[in-house]
Amino acid sequence: MTILINFLRSLALTIIFSFVAPLIFIGAVLVALSLISYVPGLQNLTGAIANLILQFLATFGGGSSLEGTITIGLTCSFVGVLFDTYVHYRYQILRLDS
Repeated sequence: MTILINFLRSLALTIIFSFVAPLIFIGAVLVALSLISYVPGLQNLTGAIANLILQFLATFGGGSSLEGTITIGLTCSFVGVLFDTYVHYRYQILRLDS
């Protein structure tokens, strides 16, 4: 029973962190571009880069950048769950062999 509880706790943390990490990364990049745009002469360049990122996100969100960001977060979360499940399975196999 303890193994199941540890696995579910690990799975829940993996879901949360794997979802939040790409959201924070995308947000940090957009905030950094926004702050860099205050430097004279870089406004057009950073605006163009931010626009390209928002268009890229809109591709995954059916026209909405926010939905694209959530889609990428959910995909990363799913991959994290698969990886955590694999690691748990390998741990169980290796523990039984020793």
